Amino acid sequence: MPKMKTKSSAKKRLKVLGSGGVKRGHAFKRHILTKKTTKNKRQLRGTSMVDATNMASVRAMLPYA
Repeated sequence: MPKMKTKSSAKKRLKVLGSGGVKRGHAFKRHILTKKTTKNKRQLRGTSMVDATNMASVRAMLPYA
C-alpha cells in the first residue's frame, strides 16, 4: 500500500500536542481590521484548541501526527 499524504495546508496551520490535542490559530485577523473592534482583535490573539467535533477531519488530514 502507498503511504498516505499529509495535507500541506493542515501541517502549516495546525500543531499536534503531546496530550493529543491540536493547537490552531484564530481566523479573521488578517485584513479589514479597521471595522473590527479593539476588543475583538485582542481576543483573536494567541492560539486555541481544535474542537472535538472537528477532530475526526483533522486526524484525516494529519494521518501520522
